[in-house]
Amino acid sequence: MRLIEIDLKKLTHNYNFLRSQLDPKVKMIGVVKANAYGSSINIIAHKLVELGIEALAVAYVDEGIVLKKAGIEVPVLVFYPQVHNFKKVIEYQLEPALYSKRSWLNFKKLVKETQNLDYPVHIKYNTGLNRIGFNPSEIEWVIKEIKENIFHVKSVYSHLAYSEATRPDQKTNFQIELFQKIIDTHNKNSKEKIDFHLLNTSGIFNYPNLHLDYVRTGIGLYGFANQTQWNKKLKPLAVLKTTITQIHNVNKGETVGYNFGWTAKNDTKIAVLPIGHADGISRYYGHGKGWVLINGKKAHMVGNICMDMTMVEIGKINCDEGNEVIIFGTQSRADDLAEESGTISYELLSGLGSRISRKVIQ
Repeated sequence: MRLIEIDLKKLTHNYNFLRSQLDPKVKMIGVVKANAYGSSINIIAHKLVELGIEALAVAYVDEGIVLKKAGIEVPVLVFYPQVHNFKKVIEYQLEPALYSKRSWLNFKKLVKETQNLDYPVHIKYNTGLNRIGFNPSEIEWVIKEIKENIFHVKSVYSHLAYSEATRPDQKTNFQIELFQKIIDTHNKNSKEKIDFHLLNTSGIFNYPNLHLDYVRTGIGLYGFANQTQWNKKLKPLAVLKTTITQIHNVNKGETVGYNFGWTAKNDTKIAVLPIGHADGISRYYGHGKGWVLINGKKAHMVGNICMDMTMVEIGKINCDEGNEVIIFGTQSRADDLAEESGTISYELLSGLGSRISRKVIQ
């Protein structure tokens, strides 16, 4: 058994708390990319719409199509639409972020050909993350293009590289100042109201003066916020569970796993769990890195994580084959487990495989 329990009451708590940090005029974009951070995109999206979210966002076009086929009617922003999928953007009435001259000109051509003038788009600027977006030096070109009235520009946005950094942070302040110049230039040259947004979850907490027209929240909805004091305000909504398949007695000096990955220092017991790196439990774990909860007690991962199995040392923990095991949840948080392998909650959550069942708790 491999199971993710998705607690919608906790999602409601997180949504309401994040909303409480905003001025009533500020709108929210709920980020549900990567299967809603490894949970369930359709379940999370429908609940967020029920709660009153103004818009949703995904990374790629195919994710947006999933939402539209599931009956989602709020606007769906696609952060990184690829040019070869632009026809699907229009077919499913998704809202693309245009982030380069190539993306702009290709979408402009398609909109003209299909007579979809005034199509809603969003403009992404690169202010320092150096991942995707127009260079601010291209702003005059963008504004000139806007004046042709091919698109309905709904928003202009950027992304901070280190929004959780302790303030003041020089590089973050540079990004903020640069984006303010972008805002001023667009406002000066636009006859219509454009919405602006800059902040993700950490930014909501760290920069309450910069909530602007929208905020984008992803990881916060799922219970994490990149700093301990912020995490305390949120509730992890996903619990990853499995069960013990088999228990072995292992003598001192015997090994466990591929490549004799772990050697018992004493006579002990090993529990085998039916979950492995094909499910998202990385091979960075094992050898004492990473642990699970069995009957409320820690059992450390040992040996090399297999594709389908993980071994943990149970020692004197009182347990039996078939007993429940908590990989992460409320007591053992996903960000704590991620930290043990040198990564972050985003990677651990979004990497959870499709063969893990999902169960909704209302």
